[in-house]
Amino acid sequence: MAVYNLAGTITVEPGSGSDVIVEVTRGGRDADRLRIETGQVRGKNALRVVYPDGDIVYAGGRDDRARGWSGSWNTEMSINDDGTWGGAGRWNGRRRVRVKSRGDGTEAWADIRILVPAGKSLDVNLGVGRLDARGVNADLRLDVSSARVTASGTRGSLTIDAGSGGVELRDVNASTLSVDNGSGGITFSNVTGGMCSIETGSGGVKGDGISCDGVRVSTGSGGVELDAVRSQDTNVDTGSGGIRINLLTAPRSLRIDAGSGSVVVGLPATTSAEVDIDTGSGGIDTDFGLVMNKYERNRLRGRIGSGTGRIQIETGSGSVRMMKRS
Repeated sequence: MAVYNLAGTITVEPGSGSDVIVEVTRGGRDADRLRIETGQVRGKNALRVVYPDGDIVYAGGRDDRARGWSGSWNTEMSINDDGTWGGAGRWNGRRRVRVKSRGDGTEAWADIRILVPAGKSLDVNLGVGRLDARGVNADLRLDVSSARVTASGTRGSLTIDAGSGGVELRDVNASTLSVDNGSGGITFSNVTGGMCSIETGSGGVKGDGISCDGVRVSTGSGGVELDAVRSQDTNVDTGSGGIRINLLTAPRSLRIDAGSGSVVVGLPATTSAEVDIDTGSGGIDTDFGLVMNKYERNRLRGRIGSGTGRIQIETGSGSVRMMKRS
């Protein structure tokens, strides 16, 4: 099932029985101009809140300082006449809309509560506002244009795609996890899963407790701080910003690339790996005894133990330190 709403808050909670239940509360002085439509849209049973043409004033989010939206703001989107947007293919009726905090236009929004039974698959699409998923055992795809997204206590695959706005994960167990935030920070605690990918174009990533078969973290600009990481294969990449990562298990493959910024890595004392460290400018410091293959001013190649794993660290500018955890 899919749900589309241009402005408002959406909460996703556990439901009973076999059906997904959607409760819609319209707000604003022009709330009666919003239409609620249901039915099949491109192969999915979809509920859509359809807004009239022209600017939409979302006064309900005007003073939400938790999203940093105090004062005036506006967001532009392309939507279809049926109240949907995004996805693949070519659709007729596409139009531009602007959602803003004040001024002339239709003052209307919808707050939605979705009750999802275990084992379902849900696709939630929100333009502007806030989206929270709590304690749901289902496959979730959460797509927002400009909104803060929080997922806590969820089970099942989880995909989050945000144009702008912060993302927070707490106590998430995902068969697969994909988080892509165009602009805004990402924080997490206690994340477990298969392949876990976390990416932001602009903003930092900070987390404590992640246990996944593979971990990939990427930022265009912004630092990365990861503590209590359990993963055989870890890849961390930043365009600009420092990286600090603490691994609880010896890696099979660890790849770190910082365009600019220092790198600090904590590793178990039992780590065994081939090591290749390259800094454009900056020192290299390690607590581990290495069998050196090559050492230059800003380049070190060597082996820790029997060299069963591989560690590759590169930074354009900044120092590298490898710390041994007892």
